[in-house]
Amino acid sequence: MNQSNPSAIDVSDLACGYGDNVVLKAITFSVASREILFIIGSSGCGKSTLLRCLIGLSAPFHGAVTYFGRNFTGSDPSERRDILKTFGVLYQGSALWSSMTVAENISLPLEVHTSLSQTDREAVVAYKLGEVGLADAAALYPSELSGGMKKRAALARALALDPVILFLDEPSEGLDPITSREIDQLIGQVRDTTQVTMVIVSHQLSSIYRLADRVLMLDQTTKGIIAEGPPAALAATSPDSRVRNFLNQDAAGADGKSSLAPAISSLP
Repeated sequence: MNQSNPSAIDVSDLACGYGDNVVLKAITFSVASREILFIIGSSGCGKSTLLRCLIGLSAPFHGAVTYFGRNFTGSDPSERRDILKTFGVLYQGSALWSSMTVAENISLPLEVHTSLSQTDREAVVAYKLGEVGLADAAALYPSELSGGMKKRAALARALALDPVILFLDEPSEGLDPITSREIDQLIGQVRDTTQVTMVIVSHQLSSIYRLADRVLMLDQTTKGIIAEGPPAALAATSPDSRVRNFLNQDAAGADGKSSLAPAISSLP
C-alpha cells in the first residue's frame, strides 16, 4: 500500500448473488484514496450486483469489504450505520423523491443523519446546489427538471453529508452527448475540490476515458475480474480480446447498462 495514498476500499474474496445464483466470486481489489475507479463490463456481468454489495444493499455470500481499515461486512449495526454515513450514492435514474422539492431532497440526509438546525441545513443545501450549478432550482420539483438537472440534484444529495467515498451508478445514462460531457466535467470538479474517492458503474466509453484513473472489468462467464488498470493501457495492450474489444468499441455502441434499483430507504 502506498503510505502517501492509502486504500480507501479493500475488497477481499467477495462472492455476491441472489438466492442460489452466484453472480460474482473471488472478487479482490483495492481503491486508493482520491482515485476514480470505473466498474465496467457487458450486460449481465455483475456490475450492479457488486455495487449493491459495496454499499450494503445486498449481503455478500462471503468475503470482506473494508473502508479505510474499518470492516464493513463484519460490522455491528451501530458501526455499520456510522460507516454508511461516510458514503454518498448517486443512483441510476437519480431516484429523487417526486413529492419533494430539490431542496427538500437534498436536505433529507441532513435531517436523518445530523442534528443541524433548519437554518444550518438550508445553508448546506444552498451550498451544495451552488456546487453542482443548480443554485436557482431549489424550489423546483423533479418533474420540472431536465435529465441533466436531475443528475445534478442527485449528485448534490449524494454530497450532502460531505462523504469521503462517492458511488455513482451510470451518472451519464440517458443524457445527450453535450449534457453527458457536462456531468463528467462536474464529477471531475467534485473530485478535485473535495478529494473524495469515487467508484463509478458505467458503460459509457467517453466517460471512462475522461474520468477513470483505473477500470475494473467484470465478466459474466468467469464471474470475476478479467482486467484491471488504466483504460487506455488496457485498450492497447490487454492480452484478452474481450477487454480490447470493449474498450475500443464506439461509445455509441457500448453495452452493459446497469440496473441498480433505487433504495431510498437505505440512502446513507
